[in-house]
Amino acid sequence: MTMGTASTMTSAAEALGFTLPGAVSIPAADSRHARMAADTGRRIFDMVWEDLKPRDVVSAASIDNAITTVLAIGGSTNAVVHMVAVARRAGVALSIDRFDELARKTPLVANIRPAGKFLMEDFYYAGGLRALLRDIGDLLALDARTVNGRTLGENIAGAEVFNREVILPREKALVSSGSLAVLRGNLAPNGAVIKPAAAESQLLTHRGPAVVFADYNDMAARIDDPALPVTADSVIVLQNAGPLGAPGMPEWGQLPIPKKLLEKGVRDMVRISDARMSGTSYGACVLHVAPESFVGGPLALVHDGDLIELDVPKRLLELKVSDAELARRRAAWKRPEPRYERGYGALYQRHITQADEGCDFDFLEGTAPTAEPEIH
Repeated sequence: MTMGTASTMTSAAEALGFTLPGAVSIPAADSRHARMAADTGRRIFDMVWEDLKPRDVVSAASIDNAITTVLAIGGSTNAVVHMVAVARRAGVALSIDRFDELARKTPLVANIRPAGKFLMEDFYYAGGLRALLRDIGDLLALDARTVNGRTLGENIAGAEVFNREVILPREKALVSSGSLAVLRGNLAPNGAVIKPAAAESQLLTHRGPAVVFADYNDMAARIDDPALPVTADSVIVLQNAGPLGAPGMPEWGQLPIPKKLLEKGVRDMVRISDARMSGTSYGACVLHVAPESFVGGPLALVHDGDLIELDVPKRLLELKVSDAELARRRAAWKRPEPRYERGYGALYQRHITQADEGCDFDFLEGTAPTAEPEIH
């Protein structure tokens, strides 16, 4: 019922052209679910006869449509990983920097939790995704093809907004631009992401000393220790939570605030990890740091007390340690032993890509033809 990862990705799928118009956000108890399911089944049969395939729908333009939609609805940061993976499987080159480029000109106009105050049911009855897309139509490639054989522009023509408190006009947008930001710097050479709209504004430009946890178990054991040397200005760092380090890049990125600070009224802090976080989460959480610490990314070299600078307006994430000291630490760093020797785990660790590359199997990328099954 909120704009978590599920609602984010269904919205992205419709904007991408992968669903029938209006499929997104139908409330669970609404009878239109059954009708949409029947219509979808019929259309799938027609697509088979028309030989209309996913790669006929996915293009650079339709990927941009999906990203712009995610930004306009205040969608989950998980969409960055998922959309890069979708694009690469379709042979479309997509860098995470494209999210930042599109965010700079896309307003956040869906007043839905956690960024706003309404629920997905309210969004549907306010006009739903079709109405929102019509409102931002000038930011979309309206000639992009969709699975019903029509263009995106044809699918949203005539859509109406019935509640302007839920689908906001642009002049009243929750965020005029930059609802998601991609950061770079010596701590994230291949990028990291943050959702500025979900953070306390004073933390978007911040410098503080690191409090480092080597992994999730270390954090769980020490985060509420009264003796932990942490203040509201500290930057909490979690290592080994990425695609290989965790493994699986779990949703650990909304790191907990130490109990002793919560008791003092602290409700947000800068937190950095190579993990993901749920779309329903919030806070000044820097996520998807790449390369991850498990493979020797700079996050692995952070020590307690190191100063870290976060500057979202400048898209900067910097570890304030000299190059010489970083080189010394890198020389002393030892790569962890592989977690798996055989089976699916071994396949996974050999072929999974980093966060900025979609966290997907590398052998699934590209547009090599798929052989037709042999009939005996």
